[in-house]
Amino acid sequence: MSAEDNKVTARRWYEEVFNTGNVELINELFTPNFVDHDPVNPQPGPQGVKQLVGMYRSAFPDLHITVEDYIAEGDKVVARFRAQGTNKGSFMGMPPTGKQATVSGIDILGFEQGKIVEHWGNRDELGMLQQLGVIPAPRQAS
Repeated sequence: MSAEDNKVTARRWYEEVFNTGNVELINELFTPNFVDHDPVNPQPGPQGVKQLVGMYRSAFPDLHITVEDYIAEGDKVVARFRAQGTNKGSFMGMPPTGKQATVSGIDILGFEQGKIVEHWGNRDELGMLQQLGVIPAPRQAS
């Protein structure tokens, strides 16, 4: 598969799975031996991805991810994104706040034969927790 083909698969991951909740598509997009190097993911493989998507979509039912950049080279696709949603369900043991949060992040997706085989990610989770009011925002210097 080409780098452009991998970008198409990455785009489907964000738009068709995360934005619409179509978790059945995960079996088509991910390899059975998928490894997530992000400690947030509860278990490996496509089943772990389904649980991760379910966790985020139940906590933020209006979740929408906008990918601002896709960069592809060889068997890797990098996506710089912005995620927005309203916290209406419990999230990682925290009760819902009813507040909206916007989070920026960067994912690196590794591909094998046209499917996602690995993921590394970084998100502004501190900023998200501050927006949700779970932890205080830093004070302005005087």
